[in-house]
Amino acid sequence: LAIYGTAAALVFPKIFFPEGNQSAATIAAFATFGVAYVARPVGSFFMGHIGDRLGRKKVMVGTLLLMGISTFLVGCLPTYGQVGMLAPVLLVLLRLLQGLSAAGEQAGANSMSFEHAPDDRRGFFTSFTLSGTQGGQVLAPAVFLPLAAVLPDEQLQSWGWRVPFWISALVVVIGFAIRRSLDETPEFEAEERRTDLT
Repeated sequence: LAIYGTAAALVFPKIFFPEGNQSAATIAAFATFGVAYVARPVGSFFMGHIGDRLGRKKVMVGTLLLMGISTFLVGCLPTYGQVGMLAPVLLVLLRLLQGLSAAGEQAGANSMSFEHAPDDRRGFFTSFTLSGTQGGQVLAPAVFLPLAAVLPDEQLQSWGWRVPFWISALVVVIGFAIRRSLDETPEFEAEERRTDLT
């Protein structure tokens, strides 16, 4: 999400919206950034329900894949010059998917951390999920801004802006390997056993 914010400021007004009014294009680019936040309450409700029914681990894997695929696909989108209004429409759709997955990710990570933590350290352990989110906010510009500084403007707008979105696939592969090895939380397993007995 943070990579998107940087791209929305530097590149997206020029490639995803009609030329002629740079201010309107910049506002539209940031509006597509905000669309993900509109989807978050729905994502929290929906993913929280799935987590309660199927388990925290499945939600964590599912949200990672949804976020990873939608982020990678942002890097594959055609521009306004190639497909016209379809470009911003696809951009908004992928942002909605990112918002849904981000909300489920945060809720799932909080539940996973909280339910695995010792009883007397639950707040401390759960605080690391938000620290990880903020760490991503710092790292994203560290990936995007060097490209913007090194590449000529024409190359940045044609292909350079896509690279950080494509690199996200590597993060997804690593995250998927880690999350597949996680144990389900003891609280969820205990609840499943109680349900099976009734």
